[in-house]
Amino acid sequence: MILVAGSTGFLGSEVCRRLTAAGQPVRALVRPSSNPEKVTYLKTLGAQIVEGDVRDRASLAAACGGASAVISTISSMPSCYTPGENDIAHVDVQGVQGLMDAARSAGVEHFVYTSFSGNMDLDFPLRNAKRAAEEHLRRSGLTYTILRPSYFMEVWLSPMLGMDYVEGKAQIYGEGANPISFISLGDVAQFATASLGNEAARNATLELGGPQALGPLQVVKEFEAVVGRPFAVEHVPVEGIQAQADAATDPMERSFAGLMLCYAQGDAIDMGDLLSDFPLALTTVADYAQTVAVVAAA
Repeated sequence: MILVAGSTGFLGSEVCRRLTAAGQPVRALVRPSSNPEKVTYLKTLGAQIVEGDVRDRASLAAACGGASAVISTISSMPSCYTPGENDIAHVDVQGVQGLMDAARSAGVEHFVYTSFSGNMDLDFPLRNAKRAAEEHLRRSGLTYTILRPSYFMEVWLSPMLGMDYVEGKAQIYGEGANPISFISLGDVAQFATASLGNEAARNATLELGGPQALGPLQVVKEFEAVVGRPFAVEHVPVEGIQAQADAATDPMERSFAGLMLCYAQGDAIDMGDLLSDFPLALTTVADYAQTVAVVAAA
């Protein structure tokens, strides 16, 4: 039995889909307040539903009981964030580490944790929480795999964060020349599921990116080629982002500004060696642009 924590999120639900499609028994950890439609979807996949909350350690023992592996995609950011309640301190620090402790006590054999790229090395709350969780897992005694993906295409190349492929507009953080290995959410799910039973993933930290590292301005060109028209490009200066980070009082605001600053610095990841151990087909930016352009046109 494989426990998926964060199963109602975009990444967690895709992990559940891939596991159940492969015939793996899946237990999906959901909160009592989870969206009923998302829970119903997990049930249609064939996942066993267990209610719990990483902020409630007593609920985690039952969730982990009998599981051979745990895949955690949990984070409080961005959609579930509630200051002082469902936030970085309570979820990404205390909650995630509590889940690791519960997994160890339950005799779980393998824990897969989704962090983010090692190149994101600035000082901000979410980054610090991820690194603390990584270290806690390494010291836990569990067999572990730490996934460190670069920027998700479905998030950072979406209208929500400035890549408005419907209106033909692009917002770029910084100058846009530094390459980033944008990765598809589905490919991160591929690595999560492929890590189970792969010796190359045993007690390993895997830096994950897409098949090419492109500067954000190159990404705009890829989208322009797909949709067949030029985009209006707006740059957000690094100085403005830094001022936003310095003025922020909320951990989520500081973290989002930190992620934008790391984006401006670039995040190129060479996948050559890793793909020899994980022979997976990865989504290109052009593939992603083609998919969303078709959806937008429908």
